[in-house]
Amino acid sequence: MRDGAATRVGDAPGMATRKRPGQRWQKTEVDGEAAAALAKEARIPPVLAEILLARGVRTASEAHGFLQPGMDGLHEPMRMLGMAAAVERLERAIGAGERVLLYGDYDVDGTVAVVLLKTAIEMVARSGDEQAKKTEVRFHVPHRLREGYGLQTAVLEAAAREGVRLVITVDTGMRAFEETRAARAMGMDVIVTDHHLPEAGESVPEAVAVVNPNQPGCGYPEKGLCGAAIAMKLAQALLERQERDRTRSRVLPSMLKMAAIATVADAVPLVGENRVITAVGMEELRRPSSVGLQALMETAGIDVTARAVSSFDLGFRLGPRINAAGRMDVASDVVELFTTRDRRRALELAAKLEEQNRERRETEAAVLASIDEWLETDATLEAKKMLVLAGDNWHRGVIGILASRVVERTAKPVIVVSVEDGVAYGSGRSIDGFPLLEAIEPCAELFTRFGGHAFAVGFAMPAENLAEMERRVQAFADERLAGRVAEHTLRIDAELPLERLTGTVADWLRKLGPTGRGNAEPVMLARRVRVMAPVRVMKEKHIRLEVAPAEARVRMEPLKAVGWKLAEQAAAMGIGAGSVIDLAYRVRVDERWQTGRSDGLGGVELEIAGMRASA
Repeated sequence: MRDGAATRVGDAPGMATRKRPGQRWQKTEVDGEAAAALAKEARIPPVLAEILLARGVRTASEAHGFLQPGMDGLHEPMRMLGMAAAVERLERAIGAGERVLLYGDYDVDGTVAVVLLKTAIEMVARSGDEQAKKTEVRFHVPHRLREGYGLQTAVLEAAAREGVRLVITVDTGMRAFEETRAARAMGMDVIVTDHHLPEAGESVPEAVAVVNPNQPGCGYPEKGLCGAAIAMKLAQALLERQERDRTRSRVLPSMLKMAAIATVADAVPLVGENRVITAVGMEELRRPSSVGLQALMETAGIDVTARAVSSFDLGFRLGPRINAAGRMDVASDVVELFTTRDRRRALELAAKLEEQNRERRETEAAVLASIDEWLETDATLEAKKMLVLAGDNWHRGVIGILASRVVERTAKPVIVVSVEDGVAYGSGRSIDGFPLLEAIEPCAELFTRFGGHAFAVGFAMPAENLAEMERRVQAFADERLAGRVAEHTLRIDAELPLERLTGTVADWLRKLGPTGRGNAEPVMLARRVRVMAPVRVMKEKHIRLEVAPAEARVRMEPLKAVGWKLAEQAAAMGIGAGSVIDLAYRVRVDERWQTGRSDGLGGVELEIAGMRASA
């Protein structure tokens, strides 16, 4: 027992002081001649050409497509295996006026998927004959604590009794073998739409159609779609069978707003089609049409009249508020929020999500404080290649977030487990190069259910199996991470001395957005940068510097640079006015900041990604 609450499976702790993981700088190397040729052909700055080349962009046409993503970058949904059969069965259901059940998940991806597909089916039904207008679209979003992830046979049994004849899963179902068989035995057809990886052995559920680009034999070019994007593809295919031109010009852009939120919140790679979905969706979010979306954006403090919507807004403002419903209470509130036409009700629901998000933050902070103490004092954790941290009755709604926080603190893969009434509920997050799903798959017989992908997993198991699970995943980690030091890798995209940073270059760098996993915000390196004024410490954790080239041929007005949680490092390095350092930085631009600078850098500030003593 720790503090009377948290239990840990493993050795007894010893007292120690945790060693913070270091930071390893890794500069991307590209062919200089190829970068120069791309810059000339595409008419872009050389530094931008270097970054694009490192991200797989080879030609001017590819560069223009990357920098100006548009609707023409979306793939035809019918290219996805199973799509034709899914649309055909759905059209038959609408034609017959059947009851349809959408079975989702309780996170952003699952709830948004329900909203998209429900809206599309009801649109088609309303435009049909009298029989089609009888189509009833129901939905079920599981309660995280009472039901857990995935299809539940009891819910399917209730649906069958109420006359449901078609069940469509969204963001779930890829491993629901028994449940899909049970549904068929009850007289219901099942369409599975999901993005999670299929079970080892390449088997898929016995359904009328399985729509998942990751299933065996699917030639769809974008494998990294989130669950909501796949549901959107089914909605698009259904609507385009009715009226293709109208769908493309009016309905699809509106759907992309919601799909963009889910894409960023689900942390899928922002490349290829995902980049198009996010970029177009973010632009469309400047014109929110539904009262629910308007209310949520107002509550989150996103003013589209003052600035463009960013991927940060989607991932850290909208996403957490939508997720809070499923983490702390019932996620069906999200579906109601985005489908209601009553502004007063929308504002009530948005306010409820805001309160739940506040509760989530408080719950998370309380458990994280206990985990931080544990990390500081338990000497046995330092030597482990991955961490399995278990506590009694930790709120299951926050264990995934806690796993992410511990990864940030330790640079190790982490599984956080809540033990409740003899059941262990786990959520894991990983690091680059360590496939977490692959780590837990050999433990399949220990789980009552599990799933996920390389970077995130979830499971439930009898608590008595926890020790054996930890033993196996630790052995897997010892082999895969042998010789690897636990440290954060800072990937530097290109060298860009401060004297070469101009307003034009800053504007070009912004065109690399939307950024996120798979398309990280570019990090530049400036060597021999002089700190021009005393370090300003903010809230005892952060720093603000004024920096300029140490040996620039042309005198340059200092730029402001902010470093989050870098006060301790700055003090340890002895940084002060006159210090010369190497600076890894990201460029921030805000049109609202106008300083009257003559170099075009008004509104430009640097965010410090790393600092080291200059050679």
